[in-house]
Amino acid sequence: MPQVPHVRHVLDAAAVRAWCSLALEALGRERAEIDAINVYPVADGDTGTNLYLTVESAHQAVEAVFTGLEPAAPALPDVMRAMAHGALIGARGNSGTILAQLLRGMSQVLADGHPREGDHEGPADGTALRLALRRAAESAREAVAHPVEGTVLTVATAAADAATATDGDCGTVARAAYEGACAALDATPGQLAALGSAGVVDAGGRGLVAVLGALSQAVSGNVVPVWRQRPMDGHARVDAVSVDAELECPDEHGVAGPAFEVIYLLEADDRAVARLRTRLDALGDSLVVVGGEGLWNVHVHVDDAGAAVEAGVEAGRPYRIRITHFGLGDVHADRAAAPPRERAQRAVVAVVPGDGLAGLYAEAGATTVPDRPGEPPASGELVDAIRRAHAREVVLLPNDAEMRHTAAAAAEQARSEGVRVALIPTRSAVQGIAALAVHEPDRRFDEDVVAMTSAAGATRYAELAVAERQSWTMAGICQAGDVLGLIDGDVAVIGHEVPATARTVLDRMLAAGGELVTLVLGDDVPDEVADALERHVREAHLAVDTVVYRGGRQSALLLIGVE
Repeated sequence: MPQVPHVRHVLDAAAVRAWCSLALEALGRERAEIDAINVYPVADGDTGTNLYLTVESAHQAVEAVFTGLEPAAPALPDVMRAMAHGALIGARGNSGTILAQLLRGMSQVLADGHPREGDHEGPADGTALRLALRRAAESAREAVAHPVEGTVLTVATAAADAATATDGDCGTVARAAYEGACAALDATPGQLAALGSAGVVDAGGRGLVAVLGALSQAVSGNVVPVWRQRPMDGHARVDAVSVDAELECPDEHGVAGPAFEVIYLLEADDRAVARLRTRLDALGDSLVVVGGEGLWNVHVHVDDAGAAVEAGVEAGRPYRIRITHFGLGDVHADRAAAPPRERAQRAVVAVVPGDGLAGLYAEAGATTVPDRPGEPPASGELVDAIRRAHAREVVLLPNDAEMRHTAAAAAEQARSEGVRVALIPTRSAVQGIAALAVHEPDRRFDEDVVAMTSAAGATRYAELAVAERQSWTMAGICQAGDVLGLIDGDVAVIGHEVPATARTVLDRMLAAGGELVTLVLGDDVPDEVADALERHVREAHLAVDTVVYRGGRQSALLLIGVE
């Protein structure tokens, strides 16, 4: 269970960190139940999962701030901005995108416009939290093209209203917001016909209740009562509701909605985004555009997914584009005419740094997930890749020691969907290359996994990086600009030039023997360095072969593998 800091009934950096952890835990517990009641705006059964993945991204960003500033403690503005930014770049689905904007609204008060003059770094009190919750509700409504009552927006407004009507410290205000949200959630079936006919509350609103309950616990130390839906006359109990994610969800007039959900991050200025809102609003519905300061998360349901992406290209630079079809075939066509694609027997899914390595892995038949500097993929991206691989059996290669928990969560999610997943704990892309080299999809799954695991485990790995600041390492004190040689994750060599440092690292690794050296060069390393290292290995270490690959953009300076 997440650690709750010493409770002072204020919202400080430690409390935000605990809030993030507790919210992730709560959504993890309730994810399946929230998915099951997801009937609006589309009955695709993924609201709980989307909210979990959104908060997971926020949690990763918050933890990165604490890790990056150790042993010093970060200030509230730093942590609040990180939480909002992490949610923004990782927002999934309609509800996840709205939650990201709710957190951004809170950040605008708690970080960018701290209410206590002369104490920008200090904790927030009850007054600040009331203002933050109000701004959160207002900004979320502003982000939605056509707000609908009976949704998460209604629940957020009720939480802000309850907080505004309450005097006291953060613990008191947060508890009032939670209780106000619970009451509003109970009322949603009477506000939205789709919910009333199904006998359920709004799924996004239920997720927000879980997040607010976590906030209350983080600032007060007291666990709130778990929300349970009250029985409604004439309707089945909530736990008896089953949602078929493959069925179209009619709107309140009985007309089927758009066929695709389109989500992307967008780098663009405010004026371009204003034009984009108008264009996307004409293309479809469920339009939510959140963010600011040049970075936006765009969510819309449309029939013409290409037009939605083209609109983003005209506005700025869209990336991390995700297009999801709500049905098996065209939403307006006979579903029997579009049978599902046959699953492959086995596939490999790998996290890969750099487009050059991504191409190499793809040529070997792997489905790849990009690992961007400072933005490791969340478990949801790995689950999406497993689904794209469309296989009965999947071998998952995280290729980073820090990805092991994220990969384990993705594997567990995929297993719950009926996919047999084996997680090989590769800690570097060169270990993944070794595993792929012995991959044989025609042999038994267990045998293939054992062979790939053995090959990865027999490969020592190293990386060259440039020190960003002075710091203590296992090899001594390094200065900013020094070239660091990390062997099996620890700094072993401190040098001043890439070629000399790489030679020293290679000699240390090959002192214990080896048959094959793999070199993966980043964009900033010239071919002459690779040629010199090949000659060094050939002349100093007999009977050792060398292979060289280009890592491409966003890859490490130099990766080294020794098998």
